This record gives sequence, C-alpha cells and structure tokens, in this order.
Amino acid sequence: MQYSPTIRQVPRWRDLAPFLQPRPFRWRAADRRLARCLSVDDLERAARRRVPTAVWDYVYGGSDGEHAMHRNRETFDRVELRPTAFGQVAEPEVRTTILGRPAAAPIVLAPTGYTRLSHHTGERAVAAAAAAAGLPYTLSTYATTSITDVADAAPQGRNWFQVYLMKDRAVTLDHINEAASQGYEALMLTIDTTVTGMKRKDKLNGFAIPPQLSLRTFAGMARHPGWVANILSTEPLRFATFPEGSHYGRWGMSNELREQAIRPTDISWLKEHWDGPVVVKGVLSVADAVACVDAGADALVLSNHGGRQLDRAPVPLELLPAVVDAVGSRTEVFIDSGVRSGGDIAAALGLGARGVMIGRPYLYGLMVGGRQGVDATLGLLAEELRRAMCLLGAPDIASLGPEHVRLRSA
Repeated sequence: MQYSPTIRQVPRWRDLAPFLQPRPFRWRAADRRLARCLSVDDLERAARRRVPTAVWDYVYGGSDGEHAMHRNRETFDRVELRPTAFGQVAEPEVRTTILGRPAAAPIVLAPTGYTRLSHHTGERAVAAAAAAAGLPYTLSTYATTSITDVADAAPQGRNWFQVYLMKDRAVTLDHINEAASQGYEALMLTIDTTVTGMKRKDKLNGFAIPPQLSLRTFAGMARHPGWVANILSTEPLRFATFPEGSHYGRWGMSNELREQAIRPTDISWLKEHWDGPVVVKGVLSVADAVACVDAGADALVLSNHGGRQLDRAPVPLELLPAVVDAVGSRTEVFIDSGVRSGGDIAAALGLGARGVMIGRPYLYGLMVGGRQGVDATLGLLAEELRRAMCLLGAPDIASLGPEHVRLRSA
C-alpha cells in the first residue's frame, strides 16, 4: 500500500468552534475557588490562605510532636485497595444505615469546637449542609452556636450532640435536656479528653476564644481583613451551648470543670437520662471497646482525636479489625482520624467499620466557601467513594470486605 501524505487545509471557523467554548464565568469568588478544588488536599491548600495563622494552626495542628497526627495519614497512605477485575459495577450503591436509620453515605460529620473561627457561618452552615446531604452532624459541647440555633438551622437534619461530662452533672443534664427538646437523635460521649492535649502552636499563637490580640495574632489577622470583618460584624464568639456569662463558657476553664475520671458507669448514667442511642468516641483498645458495649454503648468511634490529644496514641485504622472481631456483632463501629478521601472510606469499610467520621475536611471546605464549601466537601467524598467501589467491583457497602484492603508494610 502506497503512503500518501496528509492533505492540509485552512481551518474553518465551524471546525475550530468546538475547541473554543469558554468555561462559564463564576461571579462569586467562593465559586471560583471551589471549582479549582478536586480533592480534600486541594481544599486544604485553598483553606490555608483564607484564615489567620492562629486559626489555621488550631484546625490543622496536632498535639506535642504531632506523631499521632502524621501516623494517622501514613497508615492510610499504606492502604492497598484490591479490585475484583471481573466484578466491576457501573453504579455502586453508597447508601447505608447508621444507628438503624438510612444515611446517604457512610459518613458522619464529627464534632469540632469553635467552628465559627473557620467561617462566621459556623455550625449552622455545617449542620445545614449535612442535612442536605442526608448525613448526621454532631454538635460539640464547645460549639460557637447553641443547641437550639443549630436545630433551627437544620430542622430536618440528623443532629447529634457530643457530650463532655462535667463534674457538675446538672450542667450535662441541661445539655441533654435541651438536645432532647430540639429533636437531637443521639448523644456522643467523648472519653479521651479528660485534660486537653498540649498543642504547641496554639500556645505560641496565644490562641483563645475570643481571640487574644497579641502582636503575633494581630499581624496574622491583618492579612485577612475579610475574615476579621465577618467576625466583628456577626454575633460575638463564645461557647454558645452554655448560658452567656457562665464560667463554664470561659476560655481555659475546661480542664478544671470537666470530669477527669470517666468510667463505664458514666455510659450507663447517660443511658438512664437519654432516650436514644449513645455513641462513645475516643476508644483505643479492645478492652475499652468491650467495656463500652457491656455498659450499653450503641456505637463506638475508634479515634485518637485526629492526633490532637495523646501523642503517639494507636492509629484507629490499625486497631479496627481487632475491635470489629471483638464487638462488631454487638454494636456499630466507626473510625475517624486521618480520613481524607473516598478511598480512605472504602478501606475503613473493608476492614469492618460501619462508617467514618470527618472533621478537618469539612472545616477546610467551610473556610474556602462557607456552606457551599461544606456541600462541595461532602460531594467530593461521596463521589470518590462511589468511584472506588465501582473500580473495586463492590456493588454496595455490604460488599466491601477485607479481601479488598491490605495494609502494606511500607
């Protein structure tokens, strides 16, 4: 066959037009920022530019030498996902059940304190985004929005309340009763924070609520006038689950006021005073998992607080199979600490978790775009999980098993 040279011609407009379609212009700056974020890593990079250094260090940082925080991610980075090549599915089902009720994905939004520091819309925006996505949201005892105001912002949401037990149990009962009156679905008892972990960056930054204007923090805030304007022109920052003026809402008092000798009987006490599920967060051993379930816990969260409490604590993902073997038939087991992608979620589900909890990822979205940024974060994670399941050959959540996951040694 004889070779014939390519015939060239002058391009016509109708031939060029399909290649010259401009992207729609996004008028809102937040829309443009979010359009460039295709992963939680992208959201993190964008978020860092949106808030003062002291706020960023509070959200991003870990305790002491940050070993636990880094090990959380190193463990997820060692995950190998193992597909079934002839079992791939086009439309996997990511819906599941959490505490016996339907959830759009195996994701729970974890409690995060001081959320309005990340964006002035704070907990209201996060709760509304979770409700729209069909996912549970957990309000922290140290929230900057009240229990009632969050319920008003997400009246159809699956709102949970995170409990720090106080030495004066009347304060905790007030929280429980308000949550019950506002239709909250579950309580989450945190057991790993009898004292607050040492976060060196926060100490250096003079981090506090309300922010303390040292020269260092003032310089950081001066570079973010929009953040400052939003904070100053909205309701004052305070610990809003406590009555205004209460010494329980004063910065730096938590270690003195919180219960520092939590026992399994405290789980039983909560069960006596709460007509609904009780979730226990901060479990880091098989023995503690068994004790929690024996005391009546309806679900457990394996968590080292994102590396923010005891440094060098166990990594939840590594602990997960042993805990599931011990109590998985009696309760729902979740993990947090280091979850940043749909692949991470698939790995946790494959190792036996009912679902995962996320904290920093949705705060990054909040920093970048407020409510819309949280929407984007949840959408990214759900889509990444759906794609991972498709490629793994898992048609639904129940199909993910240990055969799909291996932790590489290096």
